[in-house]
Amino acid sequence: MSKTTDGGHTSITNQRQISVAAACGSFMEWFDFATYGFFAATIGQLFFPNDNPATELLLSLSAFGIALVMRPLGGVVFGIVGDRMGRRASLTGSVVLMAVSTTLIALLPTYASIGIFAPIALVVLRMLQGTSVGGEWAGAATFLVEQAPRNRRAMLGSVVPATAAVGGLGGVVVALTLTNVLVQGQMLDWGWRVPFLLATPLGLAALYIRLRLEDTPIFTEMKADGAIAQAPTREALRRNKRAIALCFFATASATVGYYYLVTSTPNVLMSEEVGMSRMAALSVTGVILAIYTAVCPLAGLISDRIGRRPTILLGAAGLIVVSIPAFQLLSSGNVVMVVLAMAVFALFEAMVNVTMVVLLIELFPARTRMTGCSLGFNLAGALLGGPAAVIVAASVSAIEFSGAGGIYTAAVAAMTLVGLYFLLPETRGRDLSGHEEIAQKKELLVSLSD
Repeated sequence: MSKTTDGGHTSITNQRQISVAAACGSFMEWFDFATYGFFAATIGQLFFPNDNPATELLLSLSAFGIALVMRPLGGVVFGIVGDRMGRRASLTGSVVLMAVSTTLIALLPTYASIGIFAPIALVVLRMLQGTSVGGEWAGAATFLVEQAPRNRRAMLGSVVPATAAVGGLGGVVVALTLTNVLVQGQMLDWGWRVPFLLATPLGLAALYIRLRLEDTPIFTEMKADGAIAQAPTREALRRNKRAIALCFFATASATVGYYYLVTSTPNVLMSEEVGMSRMAALSVTGVILAIYTAVCPLAGLISDRIGRRPTILLGAAGLIVVSIPAFQLLSSGNVVMVVLAMAVFALFEAMVNVTMVVLLIELFPARTRMTGCSLGFNLAGALLGGPAAVIVAASVSAIEFSGAGGIYTAAVAAMTLVGLYFLLPETRGRDLSGHEEIAQKKELLVSLSD
């Protein structure tokens, strides 16, 4: 039995293999990326020592943000690779870069050993991580959605944000385990390095799985017909400006909302104002990420059923409404209320994030798909997602209002809602395989046969 996609016929067994290939790299990338957020306070002590713990945390979160600033470069580099050399080549390169840079972070000497060179080296490696993430998300989405049946694209595309959350959940489990078995001195000495060392086996596993699969039928068809874009970045900027803008708006809330869940939640709960223990804060964060993972497929089903436009607009509107109240409840430290509030937030975030994954693919022609969607996706990640953790932390410190940390998320969601309301068409069911050169050749063959 087989299911038809825009690129040809993909067996159910192969569809599962494709999903695993997209999922394993997404898990590894975001496990490594989220791990930094969970150990931000410890890293701040070791690499940015200061008499003020809040300053240490802000400096550490700034290093977190610098990685997101590098995402556009990664999007351009891996987008060009994906559009010229193949989707699989892009996925392979991004996962190798993440594994190497993360492993090197685990081996870094601290400020006490080599002084100012320690934070400099950390920032450089964080920049390499950000470059990798810039290629991973769009690459995994393209590889997966290009081979999905038309009526299940969002459902299958939900694998990407869901496994990113599972990666974050894996980081929570590791952080909880280390917190439970190590004393503070051991954590500062070597315990924080353990999650980063896991990048090596995770990266090798992801690389092995991805190298065993063939490229997508859509790219294979383009290559066979000589329709590969020679300058995909220039072509995308010339022909796909509206689509890039739409990706920017769609990604804005998805990125900021996700970091709200992964980094702001544990850091606020562990702050002096809330006073929750590290173990309790990470446990609550793990529950919230598990809920988010579970609702991602539901968001995919909704998007496949009612369409991309109503789903993402509803998700953005929901984020506007719940972001500030959710942060107020988060700041209360009441575990039950925190979980309930963030569960509602997670549902709206999933509606935006899952639909965004499919829009990245459906908005662009095959020739410039990876380059174009990577530009819009990563510009939003860099300009709005990059400073999100620092802005939220600074807002909490500067504004005497318990919901201050949610203001930025609500404002970005409002921008998404307005931008997409006026510009976004319905893309559900679009043909993903069409590109101009092939269409022209087919028209020429028809005219010759007549």
